[in-house]
Amino acid sequence: MSIKSDRWIRRMAETDGMIEPFEPGQVRQTPNGEKSISYGTSSYGYDVRCAADFKIFTNINSAVVDPKNFCDSSFVNFTGEVCIIPPNSFALAHTVEYFRIPRNVLTICLGKSTYARCGIIVNVTPLEPEWEGHVTLEFSNTTPLPARIYANEGVAQFLFFESDEVCETSYKDRAGKYQGQTGVTLPKA
Repeated sequence: MSIKSDRWIRRMAETDGMIEPFEPGQVRQTPNGEKSISYGTSSYGYDVRCAADFKIFTNINSAVVDPKNFCDSSFVNFTGEVCIIPPNSFALAHTVEYFRIPRNVLTICLGKSTYARCGIIVNVTPLEPEWEGHVTLEFSNTTPLPARIYANEGVAQFLFFESDEVCETSYKDRAGKYQGQTGVTLPKA
């Protein structure tokens, strides 16, 4: 298994539609020229953007978090360019980019250092071979202060690992429950 370079990522995005929309370089400012948290192709990965749709965790209904019986009343929906996550809480969002992972590739996500240095942790499970969709992102605010997440700017880096052989059973073959997801997708039992 080998990690893939910027050339491989560009080729897969441009010829196979692996990432849409795709940014072939690193973008470091907004369209109006303001500083931005970078996104786009990096040396050995792709920095994804967060869309402007958020689900912010709240305990106003005194719900119990249960992954087998998840209650969506545990979240407040918010749409905007800046999401404020309460102290010691979390929010869900999704990538601007839609992914189509090849059958011989496994994709891992790591948070960007800009957010990590502020106590904001980004969590995403691996993108398995032949999975496709918008990636649901979890932002954990580990600090005792409110934290900002910026929509349409970089939030995490995806690394692509290509195997020497094609897997026997892909996520698509298993008819995985999160296949083809769009927007923020809550837990499914």
